[in-house]
Amino acid sequence: MAYPVNVRLLCGNAIVREGLSRILMDRDFRVSQYPNIATALQKVEVPEEDTGPSLLLIDNGTEELDSDSVAVLQRRFPCSYLVVLSDRFDFQIMLKAFRLGAMGYIIKEISCDRLVATLQLVAMGERVLPPQLADELQSRPTLTDALEVERPVDAASLSDRELEILRWLIMGCPNKVISKRMEISEATVKVHVKAVLRKLRVKNRTQAAIWAANHGMRGRVSEVEPTIPVDVTIPHPAQLPPLERIAVPFSHA
Repeated sequence: MAYPVNVRLLCGNAIVREGLSRILMDRDFRVSQYPNIATALQKVEVPEEDTGPSLLLIDNGTEELDSDSVAVLQRRFPCSYLVVLSDRFDFQIMLKAFRLGAMGYIIKEISCDRLVATLQLVAMGERVLPPQLADELQSRPTLTDALEVERPVDAASLSDRELEILRWLIMGCPNKVISKRMEISEATVKVHVKAVLRKLRVKNRTQAAIWAANHGMRGRVSEVEPTIPVDVTIPHPAQLPPLERIAVPFSHA
């Protein structure tokens, strides 16, 4: 016997909440409405309502989702899958939702049929991504740029000066060059290099440079340019001696 899908709908907008409830109940979903998370936690439910698959459908515009509120909901409804409903597509909000354990991220411009199909898939334990994600990824030059919510470089707790040193290490610059470019002593450079290696938990400068490159950092390419000594004069092309002709032996066929 197939049980109907239970949906606990958390939405602060009464009109949206009522409209979604009617749409889902017409498709044989069993819906419980709550204006906010606090009300859902206080509500005493009938045991029969926990029969069959269960979903927590939360309107992202109602309350700001965080790890604490999600943890409370998961303890209260341990067998429910979390689905986030949003007014518009936002990559960072979607990323945060899935990191908090969401199984679906739905944009409200979705059609009724696709909404029902998405919720049915989630009820079967499938994770569903919005179609807008494909367009978003195509518009980004690299996926690294899209994942700036938690930057691993920041997680290493490097100071601004240590980050500057690390960028020079990517270029393979020795301490003497770094000292000249940054206008600090070589002894100070050595201190910063040791601090960078310790914080990154690597053994040498090469490993530090590889770590930085793998985490999206770039070296000071634009600042490492060849310089022409001031005492060297570049002659005009007319002053150069004529090229000697090179005799090429001609072989007859």
